[in-house]
Amino acid sequence: QAQLVESGGGLVQPGGSLTLSCTVSGFPLDEYVIGWFRQAPGKEREAVSCTGRNIGGGIGGAYYADSVKGRFTISRDNAKNTVYLQMNRLKAEDTAVYYCAAGPNLSRDPLRYPYWGQGTQVTVSS
Repeated sequence: QAQLVESGGGLVQPGGSLTLSCTVSGFPLDEYVIGWFRQAPGKEREAVSCTGRNIGGGIGGAYYADSVKGRFTISRDNAKNTVYLQMNRLKAEDTAVYYCAAGPNLSRDPLRYPYWGQGTQVTVSS
């Protein structure tokens, strides 16, 4: 059974950093695209960053929402079955529940991802 578990969320001051981790089990990570999504209260779930199969982090091998470009970096370690989201220079508007999801193709559409984690809360506040 496919499982994704997020960790690393918490409370951080504006300008601070957090690293989220998404550890998967029950399926081979290197055969799936992994996306990070977030949902703030009263808002729709939105794609933050997605990484393709066997593609490391960086602009060339991943998708980033305009709002996080230059601040967030996605990377993956297939040997550890883990995908990371390094978040720097955090802003209050980054506050949301962050989810990781697995799917067959790179997409910003949450509906394209059949497997989801339970989410981890990120709060940016002074």
